[in-house]
Amino acid sequence: MSLDTWQWVLVVIGALLVGMSKAGLAGLGMLFVAIMANVMPTKESSGFVLPLLIVGDLVVVSAYWRHTKWRHVVRLFPGTAVGVVAGYFAMDRITNAQASVLIGSIITVMVAIQVWRRWRGTEVDPEKHGAGFAIVMGVLAGFTTLIANAAGPLMTLYLLAMRLPKMEFVGTAASFFLLLNLFKVPFMVDLGLITTASFSTNLLLAPAVVVGALVGKRVLHYINQKLFENLALGMSAVAGLKLLF
Repeated sequence: MSLDTWQWVLVVIGALLVGMSKAGLAGLGMLFVAIMANVMPTKESSGFVLPLLIVGDLVVVSAYWRHTKWRHVVRLFPGTAVGVVAGYFAMDRITNAQASVLIGSIITVMVAIQVWRRWRGTEVDPEKHGAGFAIVMGVLAGFTTLIANAAGPLMTLYLLAMRLPKMEFVGTAASFFLLLNLFKVPFMVDLGLITTASFSTNLLLAPAVVVGALVGKRVLHYINQKLFENLALGMSAVAGLKLLF
């Protein structure tokens, strides 16, 4: 895969951010989406990024799998699989600009709802979120992740709604995304978005993802729960607005 020097600089920085985001610094992965928008079109970047995300997932799952709350993974995955299939069929029918606006709108609305609930002091008890909430969030996450690898903010909002402690948050997110990203691989290959050339470049960038994950893991221990939640919500808002505008 042919990249100019400035593009290599951007993708290496982005690979570091992917690893840091996977280790719990929620939202940084979406900065990678923004960086990749300056290197290649949105839909092409979704295939290029996927192997890097899987590398980050493997590193983080190996460290945090004991903290995974599997009931959330089980509740989310059926809807997510439906969303991935829907995204697969929509990929050839939606432009890069339309994909960005659609996904940005979804994320921004979900962030606004979460902020409004906090401001009103009316956050819903996690036990009162029914199966329907998990199904809707799963479908949206599956669709957005296939189109632009933008499911991170949606899963952040779901796990914040579940009020998971930061270690359980990271462990559950890592296990969920590892399964999801592996599930996506055949679809991306069939769409021609993962190629021999792109995968060769991924192999060169994989060490940067690992370094980013190790750095993120160390930093996570120094962030308290409230700051963690605020950072996650704030970065989701930034990501949504960046895609929207």
